[in-house]
Amino acid sequence: MSNVTAITGFILMGFSDIHELETLCGVTFLLTYLLTLMSNFLTITLITLDLKLQSPMYFFLKNLSLLDIFLVSVTIPNFFVHSLTYNNSISTLGCACQVFFMASFGSGEVFVLTVMSYDRYVAVCSPLHYDAIMNNVTCMLMMGASWSTALLLGVMYTAAIFSMPFCGSNVISQIFCDVPSLLRILCSKSFAVIYTSLGIGLFLGMFCFICIVISYFYIFSTVLKIPTTKGQYKAFATCLPHLIVFTVYIATACFAYLKPPSNTTSIIDRFFSMLHTVLPPALNPVIYSLRNTDVHNALKRVLQNFY
Repeated sequence: MSNVTAITGFILMGFSDIHELETLCGVTFLLTYLLTLMSNFLTITLITLDLKLQSPMYFFLKNLSLLDIFLVSVTIPNFFVHSLTYNNSISTLGCACQVFFMASFGSGEVFVLTVMSYDRYVAVCSPLHYDAIMNNVTCMLMMGASWSTALLLGVMYTAAIFSMPFCGSNVISQIFCDVPSLLRILCSKSFAVIYTSLGIGLFLGMFCFICIVISYFYIFSTVLKIPTTKGQYKAFATCLPHLIVFTVYIATACFAYLKPPSNTTSIIDRFFSMLHTVLPPALNPVIYSLRNTDVHNALKRVLQNFY
């Protein structure tokens, strides 16, 4: 057991050993971060202030925007500071916090997107019963369950990983502390607790994915039965933003994490991992507001009242 060391901190890898290039990356991600904050805060403000945006869909969208703000705030500010100071160290407590928040907010996005797919299913397939099914109590319960389950997963992952000793090098081959990178430097040969936690997370993720696929199967079946092309377009247009947001989130996650196991990561791997935390939160407000007349009108009303 001589390889077991009491690690009090970790060293994160950046994008480049060239300080100027690392700083440029930090500034670029910081600008993206600020734009993401502004767009998501604007979405939350519009939905909160405008009485015509009080439907369940916008209530769920407000929760998604809140998760986007939290998720992107876990990694970007820390990376920006490291890129300016050229100090990539992070304490064990800071690393544990990153794992907890990344696991919580990342899984929370999946749960909220699943709830949003059910909302679109009810809106398209049972429009006459929509108000009765998607009432305030139901919406609050679904959001409460999503947030609670996400936080529970975050606690479970963090406790499982940081209850075990680390061996050898304290260098994490990633921009931030994530579960796959930390698993590579664990000493314990007994991963039962970690595999159980990962298994639960994988089961919930697959369950959510299957629920979304089933929802859209029924949505497409219902839309195709609409006799007019205009009616089909109108019904599908209400689901298209959610479908794009879900696809972007899953695609970036696959690029970031579905790859053969390795003890090291390339710059491309680190870039996709960072992209997974930045791109969906940055695009979600744009996708939902791009051709949404309700959001455009709400913005006009808020600006008119302000001025």
